[in-house]
Amino acid sequence: MAAEKPKTKVIAENRRAKFDYFLEDYTEAGIQLLGTEIKALRDGRANIAESYAAVEGREIVLINADIPPYRQANRFNHEPRRPRKLLLHRKQIDKLIGAVQRDGQTIIPIRLYLNEAGRAKLEIALAKGKKLHDKRQATADRDWQRDKARLMKERG
Repeated sequence: MAAEKPKTKVIAENRRAKFDYFLEDYTEAGIQLLGTEIKALRDGRANIAESYAAVEGREIVLINADIPPYRQANRFNHEPRRPRKLLLHRKQIDKLIGAVQRDGQTIIPIRLYLNEAGRAKLEIALAKGKKLHDKRQATADRDWQRDKARLMKERG
């Protein structure tokens, strides 16, 4: 009998990250959450598409992740886009800080999910930016190929 996969519930994915960055080193991190934030996550409501992780002092902080307010607890709700501390071991933090400061890499959130124990986890990766495609050059090349074909046709 094959071992079963641990059951995780993916809440949010950053699909654009693989397109914009070369992802290198993946790490799993916990997130420091307030009471109503975990309830909103269990409802499956979050967005990490525009978020990133930054170094603040000797900590890694998730910035601009959107966890909307929990509807049933409106009086005690949280701020949707507040900075949230990532929970990592000291060696992992030092490794990430070193890569950011020394190599100029960026810490990108990839997936936000609930693990089999029901705890919120964030998969992060060290990334290097890809060179953006220059549309002007592609347009100029296309126009030149069209003009070249037209000129060759006229000549002969």
